[in-house]
Amino acid sequence: MTLSISFLLGSPDISGGTYVIFEHATRLQNRGHRITIITESSIPPERYSWHPEAEKLTWLSLEDTATETFDIVIATWWKSPFLLHRLRGKHYIYFVQSIESRFFPEETPNHHDKRDLALWQHYCESTYSCNIPVITEAGWIQDYLRKNYNRTSYLVRNGIRKDLYNTRAESIAPIEEGRLRVLIEGPVDVDFKNVPCSIKLAEKAGADEIWLLTSSDVSEFPGVDKIFSRIPIHETPSIYRSCDVLVKLSYIEGMFGPPLEMFHCGGTAIVYDVTGHDEYIIDGENSYVVPKDHEEMVVRLLQKLKRNVDELQRLKQGAIKTAEQWVDWEKSSEQFSQALMAVIEGPGTSRTYLRNWTKRVEEAHRTRFSDKTLQQFQKREQGEDGFNFLQVYTWSEGEGLENGSFQWTHCPSSVQAQVTIETEIRDFPFWIRIDPGVRIGIIEIFSITITLVENSTLLYNCSTPSSSTSSLLVEH
Repeated sequence: MTLSISFLLGSPDISGGTYVIFEHATRLQNRGHRITIITESSIPPERYSWHPEAEKLTWLSLEDTATETFDIVIATWWKSPFLLHRLRGKHYIYFVQSIESRFFPEETPNHHDKRDLALWQHYCESTYSCNIPVITEAGWIQDYLRKNYNRTSYLVRNGIRKDLYNTRAESIAPIEEGRLRVLIEGPVDVDFKNVPCSIKLAEKAGADEIWLLTSSDVSEFPGVDKIFSRIPIHETPSIYRSCDVLVKLSYIEGMFGPPLEMFHCGGTAIVYDVTGHDEYIIDGENSYVVPKDHEEMVVRLLQKLKRNVDELQRLKQGAIKTAEQWVDWEKSSEQFSQALMAVIEGPGTSRTYLRNWTKRVEEAHRTRFSDKTLQQFQKREQGEDGFNFLQVYTWSEGEGLENGSFQWTHCPSSVQAQVTIETEIRDFPFWIRIDPGVRIGIIEIFSITITLVENSTLLYNCSTPSSSTSSLLVEH
């Protein structure tokens, strides 16, 4: 049976989650199915060229699918269930690779970008209430959905490219007995990946070399001897084979792949006891598992591996045994295909249900925002600080205003204060828009001064601007 299957994709850029989607999608296409990757806007091919098979898939933007009908539509990240009703499908599936509501950092009232995170976290969590079939990749996610939402799901563990990840091929640099080469993997600017801290701990332990494999666009990073930035998938195994131990201290994972890839390439790992580690990591047998934030323990274990070559080799041998027993992507893809077939044998999902579910969740989300806005207003009136912001937009001639691009600063309540915002201008003349970043209330502006930072030139000065002033044009 040939099926028309679409994957709703949030980002085509390098990441573990996108890699898993591409592996399933390309293999489903090799099985004869028609596979489409759908994104919210058109994507240039260079953004997914890091995966050698992704270009063989059909790519469409959401707008391009107006006349398309699919046998199966698969949501793959937390915002995508809210887009499902816009696509014509006979069956809809939610592919849950992690509980993404755990990805949100702690809310901070006096930080513009973090002041509402609890609301967005709740919005994200609500997607697991959508009554459509679920496929997931880890037992802990399956348990979470069953316990919290009474949802059954299909479990399909991720496979691995055993033709790439193995101990047989070449490495970038040979392993040297008595020297410990540590690999850190992950983006440097995602808090829950904890990469900067991992590097510091490897430094503190006295690792002989520290390598960084990252999806971040960086050419150097403090404490790192060698950086591999945005490397295509087929080039990563030689990096793993060159290192003794992977230090992967993420706070949140689904079923994280890098330690498993390291195992296949002959190395071992040190990880936190993060969700999903118990899918294949066994403390003291193929790696070390450390309680979260026990940083000194990480340092001691790295020092132990540096001093004790026999212990390092013992863990590496245990890792290889684990790798030998793990499924490859062909087997994983077969299980994913079986899950899809099981879904289409059941009843389909109504687009009307999806439309109504989306409307209910979005209305509840807006209500929570309104309630929180009133609470913030009341607290501000009572003298509590943390809810005022000033936003500055700048643009040059021919560019136009971008609502999502602005600088901000926190403003104290109920006092006259001087605040400074530094922003970039690309050309003269340029326009500035100043907004009070409060949803209810007034920020009174007493004066505006615009100064060129590089030479302290005064470009504009105005006291008690007219209430009719909506924008400022500055010429130089």
